[in-house]
Amino acid sequence: MADHVQVMTTVDSAEQAAALARGIVERRLAACAQIVGPIRSHYRWQGKVEEAEEWQLLIKTTAGRYSDVAAYLAANHGYDTPEIIAVPIVAGSAEYLGWVSAETSPADASA
Repeated sequence: MADHVQVMTTVDSAEQAAALARGIVERRLAACAQIVGPIRSHYRWQGKVEEAEEWQLLIKTTAGRYSDVAAYLAANHGYDTPEIIAVPIVAGSAEYLGWVSAETSPADASA
């Protein structure tokens, strides 16, 4: 398994996207959370085809923090069944991936 992942989710407002991104980064669950949008989504929900404007979050974290990110999203997301998908990062610059690892580690107790 890859050491780093990108977790994706979508929400129905820029405000919710910003709140989730800020909460995740403040808690050191991820080094970075980017917001893309608005995007247009087409999906099947409760037997009907739906269309909605959404914002996508791209969350960079370590594989070891995935379950914490997923739990945070599940607890704070506005959707009944939120998209929470992790894609392995199979390659990246050593400097960037080192930064992701450092920023998702608990704060140094001596600091």
